[in-house]
Amino acid sequence: MGNIPGLIQTAAELGLIGGLTVLALFLSYSMLNVCDLSTDGCFTLGATVGAVVALAGHPWLSIPAAMAAGVASGFVTALLQTRMGIDSLLAGIIVNTGLYSVNIAVMGNASLLNMNKTVTVFTKMKALLAGTFLSGQYKLLTALIAAAAVIAFLTLFLRTRLGLAIRATGNNPDMVRSSSIDPVFTTTVGLCVSNSFTALSGCLLAQSQKSVSIDLGSGMVTIALASLLIGRTFLGRGPIALRAVGAVLGSIVFRLVYAAALRFHMPAYMLKLISSVIVIIAIAGPYFRRQIPVYRRIAKARRAEKGGAGC
Repeated sequence: MGNIPGLIQTAAELGLIGGLTVLALFLSYSMLNVCDLSTDGCFTLGATVGAVVALAGHPWLSIPAAMAAGVASGFVTALLQTRMGIDSLLAGIIVNTGLYSVNIAVMGNASLLNMNKTVTVFTKMKALLAGTFLSGQYKLLTALIAAAAVIAFLTLFLRTRLGLAIRATGNNPDMVRSSSIDPVFTTTVGLCVSNSFTALSGCLLAQSQKSVSIDLGSGMVTIALASLLIGRTFLGRGPIALRAVGAVLGSIVFRLVYAAALRFHMPAYMLKLISSVIVIIAIAGPYFRRQIPVYRRIAKARRAEKGGAGC
């Protein structure tokens, strides 16, 4: 029982870091109506670029460097969709496949980078908090600051003229065209911004665990989608800020489920299956809730028929 607080804190840290990817999907999937399957590769890209820059002795610079790499990834994905006529799902798969080679090249033809002796943004934060009561919570505080900053940015950005145009593009692209707004531009900006968040998430996770492997981002799109759908059940309606907070909350809840599975000695290879089951429940749950009144009416009608037949 003594490890439970530590498991909860770790789940909260990972949930906040992963929540940045969930916020990326919140922008691309919920607002722009584009399912970006390049998430896995972009997440690893942010991790590798951030790790290489940190290893070069520039931990703070690793954050904008990773986000810039994410912007480049998002731009290529948008280019394939909007200028080359490739379906959005296929474009994401193509970019995700190509990023595997790019990530290997960034890592210097290696599949693993060790950062045990590297100064990171987390060790910098630990030094800043040394001697305070928050010194033991430096990872949690760093992740919380990053998540809060992205939520604040999204809240302000989606209220701007460009942000409203992005939301309109996701709702009705034909109406956007008739309003003299270029959906190519809004789609490109939306994917660039969302991929920068994904890359930031990868960068922070790599520096938190002080290592990067080429398969670090494997399954991130499934985890992020599950977290986003879980967040919708909590705070799926209301202003943008509240829905963004719900997305991050969903990420924390998802990580808590992971922690519970590990607590019950669930084999590591089963965690991917758990992710898939959570996605199924999150997607199918609202449908079955809507069907409950229908099932009740059917059951009531059958009971009435049986009662009439008995008479």
